[in-house]
Amino acid sequence: MVWGPAEFAGLPPSWLVKEGLLSGVLGVLGVAGAGAVGVWLGVPALADGEAGLVCSGALVLYLALVRAGRALVGMVAVLGVCLALYTPQVAAGLVLAERGLVQSVVVTSVDSAEAPVGRVRYLCSVTDRDGVPLQVRIWRGCGRATRPGDALTVVYDPKGRVPPRGTEAGAGPAGPLRGLAALAAALLAACVTAVVRSYRLTPTVSAPAPATPRRG
Repeated sequence: MVWGPAEFAGLPPSWLVKEGLLSGVLGVLGVAGAGAVGVWLGVPALADGEAGLVCSGALVLYLALVRAGRALVGMVAVLGVCLALYTPQVAAGLVLAERGLVQSVVVTSVDSAEAPVGRVRYLCSVTDRDGVPLQVRIWRGCGRATRPGDALTVVYDPKGRVPPRGTEAGAGPAGPLRGLAALAAALLAACVTAVVRSYRLTPTVSAPAPATPRRG
């Protein structure tokens, strides 16, 4: 019920491992591919991660149908959600690294907000060289010492499919890509393990109802 029956002796059957690999690869491609393609092509329905969440739900449903262990199904669900939400962020960074252009902007105001890890994040409202405000606030390159009137450097997508981002020294796509690869590998491993451990030698048979004694 928790980890799956895994009713086989020694190594699992090769066909079962192949089935797990196939389902895991298709699941990872569906969850991550939807967000990446959506960001690159500028399709909001895919770029916001909702399509990836649907693919993650389909993968979890498949594991539930093969009656995989509940703990492994829950692990796949959590990893799938994380991958679906993280992929668009990494893809946006890759788009800006590939075709982004650099421009200087002027800070108009600085606000602070609580970051997810408990630290304070500073958010800068900026305008471009023509005085037009950007629709997003910049946090990369915006710090405690930043004041209105300061200049920041941002990278923007000339096609307008990705919001502009501030630049930071030493920041690049390599780190986020490694994190994305690790998350995808963890989802694949969890899916393969769930499928392999779902193997049963005999189907589950419900216990018969107790016989009612006859009165004679």
